[in-house]
Amino acid sequence: MPANLTFDALKKAVAAGEIDTVLACFPDMQGRLMGKRFVAQHFVESAWEETHCCNYLLAVDVEMYTVPGYKSASWEKGYGDYVLKPDLSTLRRVPWLDGTAMVLCDLLDHHTHEEVAVSPRAILKRQIARAKAMGFDAMMATELEFFLFQDSYDALNDRNYQNLQPLGRHNIDYSIFGTTKEESVMRAIRNGLWGAGIPIENSKGEAEVGQEEINAKYSDALDTCDMHAIIKNGVKEIAHQQGRAATFMAKYSHERAGSSSHVHQSLWKGGKPAFRDEKDPHGMSDLMRHYVAGQLAHAREITALLAPYINSYKRFVVGMFAPTKAVWSFDNRTAGFRVCGENTRAIRVECRIGGADLNPYMACAGLLAAGLAGIERKLELEPAITGDIYHAKRVREIPHTLGEAAALMQKSKMLRAAFGDEVVDHYVRAAHWEIEEQNRVVTDWEVQRGFERL
Repeated sequence: MPANLTFDALKKAVAAGEIDTVLACFPDMQGRLMGKRFVAQHFVESAWEETHCCNYLLAVDVEMYTVPGYKSASWEKGYGDYVLKPDLSTLRRVPWLDGTAMVLCDLLDHHTHEEVAVSPRAILKRQIARAKAMGFDAMMATELEFFLFQDSYDALNDRNYQNLQPLGRHNIDYSIFGTTKEESVMRAIRNGLWGAGIPIENSKGEAEVGQEEINAKYSDALDTCDMHAIIKNGVKEIAHQQGRAATFMAKYSHERAGSSSHVHQSLWKGGKPAFRDEKDPHGMSDLMRHYVAGQLAHAREITALLAPYINSYKRFVVGMFAPTKAVWSFDNRTAGFRVCGENTRAIRVECRIGGADLNPYMACAGLLAAGLAGIERKLELEPAITGDIYHAKRVREIPHTLGEAAALMQKSKMLRAAFGDEVVDHYVRAAHWEIEEQNRVVTDWEVQRGFERL
């Protein structure tokens, strides 16, 4: 996309007074963009080489609480610094923020200048390198669903997120007139992201009241995850500018369907789709069959990367388009893994397990690790399931809780071999903390259920 900046173009824009701020960002454990706002002149003079941040940023929860029990950062170690190393290939303008550019950064150890092992971007890059060593380019796309609300973030916060009113009033899935009513926000999102160098293809109404979906072009795995993080941040900022709010919670209400982040995947070799075999009845190569078999074999072990919060598991409800079974099928939206583009150049596997709350780097790294393990072991693909898979008997189920998923991840030999013990233990600790907090906090549901009746 031409909106991406070269460093020379950035320097010229700064000299001309067109850009006065540079955002140096990195994805944290939750996939959120964290970092600093630089005076642009200082960035082009020196900060483009490196800057620093506190290492607690990969050891906090969603509330920015310093979680005990991490080996990489703690009070005992004094919470030192990481190096933020800008990846200048990610430079871009941010059209919805005046005079602003953005760059994504890698996190490096302050002493060794090696990439921080538990950094999400580094975790994904290692799996991409693993695929490259096998001769493959990992190609992916993430579909993002979210809800738009009538009121602003501050207004909703001030009333404790009660009486949430979606911007839409009824299901407008694929409706042109229905989405026209929300076009002031969605058009700003589409065009703003396009201007930031994100190749947005389309937006549409989704299958629940107030729900939207936005899609960016299929790309290499790292670029896809970088775009995903920028899209989420951009949606929130643009909604905020218009006095609205957006949420990427997997499930904001038990009365509503949840929001997903389906991940489409394929491997390419020499610019050609390695998943395609024109001689196969469905167009699937043996390589693709091994890849999908690996994801099925390890689906339960990687679920904590696709559904990382307590709330994530509220989305897995029969009949609401979120899967409950970790099986595969051809073009069947009730399966955890759906083969799309049958008998075409675009043949790929779509993982439907992940919610919109996932960290894209962790989710894609886990999926890629599982698929590559299937290729390495030449796993045989089990038969496809057909029909209403919600009611299929004696088939592999998606874990029902974060606790179950975390226990499976902790025991996963595949993930420990692919990620390393340090990384697995780090993200298992994150899951355990979520569970500890849930067990500690008294919820509205408990008060409503028990205040008078017990």
